[in-house]
Amino acid sequence: MAEKEAKNLKSAEAPAEEKAEAPATDVAEKSEAPAEEAKEEKFAKSGKKSKKHIEEVKAEEERQARKIEKAKSDAEAESKPKGAAPKVRPLIERRGKKYQEVYKLVDKNKAYSLKDAVELAVKTNPAKFDATMEAHIRLGVDPRQADQNIRATIVLPNGNGKTVRVAVFAPLDEAKKAEAAGADIAEDDAFLKRLDKGEIDFDVLISTPQFMPKLGKYARTLGPKGLMPNPKAGTVTTDVEKAVKEAKAGKVEYRVDKQSIVHIGLGKVSFGADKLLENANAFFDSLKSQRPASIKGQYVKSIFITTSMGPSIKVENLYN
Repeated sequence: MAEKEAKNLKSAEAPAEEKAEAPATDVAEKSEAPAEEAKEEKFAKSGKKSKKHIEEVKAEEERQARKIEKAKSDAEAESKPKGAAPKVRPLIERRGKKYQEVYKLVDKNKAYSLKDAVELAVKTNPAKFDATMEAHIRLGVDPRQADQNIRATIVLPNGNGKTVRVAVFAPLDEAKKAEAAGADIAEDDAFLKRLDKGEIDFDVLISTPQFMPKLGKYARTLGPKGLMPNPKAGTVTTDVEKAVKEAKAGKVEYRVDKQSIVHIGLGKVSFGADKLLENANAFFDSLKSQRPASIKGQYVKSIFITTSMGPSIKVENLYN
């Protein structure tokens, strides 16, 4: 009997102890969880311990890790043996058939006389349209120097083959004279209304000195198009009648660019070699007269003649 009572007492005590212990552990776990959450949420308002700074540090670490991985992959790619480089066809083979045919007529190792170069340029024109014969001259000048910034005009003996639309902005009496001389547009203050509307339907603009201040506010529009009148170009003058006649006759302006090169069109291929040669001689005589006194070395370094779509032809130096 005594043994049975002892067993009953033990069985009764065990559940009680389990019941007593179970809530204690649950309470401990519940009490620890909020403490950990509170600990995780504690950040400084600013500085290195702020949430923003910690996130930025992590993002930077991830970025650096990606950078290292990319560098490793690039290094592995470079270490691998590369295949043969793709074959690139020469430029001449990528040209049209007509160009390739006329290209064979030009000796690239030879400098031609001006006469021979002009004749060859006419012969090697592959274009179907009436192309322009061009001259490209590299000078030994420094365009940044005021006395070496070459800019001039010339009236080509046979014209340049272009239809030039001339506008004149001058007092009414001068405008009438310009219109009689062949100007397409000749107006006084009414001309400014065209510019206000953005109507720029002319190739050359001529003005008198007294009207030039009125064009000042249109400089940003006319300047980039090369239409702003300039005394050096002969488009600011008191004799507008003469300026109109010269512009219509084929007066062209040439100037050196930032690379010390002069580009000019000498006429159309349809002119024939003789007329083109006459224009070329007139231009080179003008260019020679523009040589700055401060140039001590070589004035002209190279001369090339070509047509709009044709191969370039080297010309022997005319100034040696």
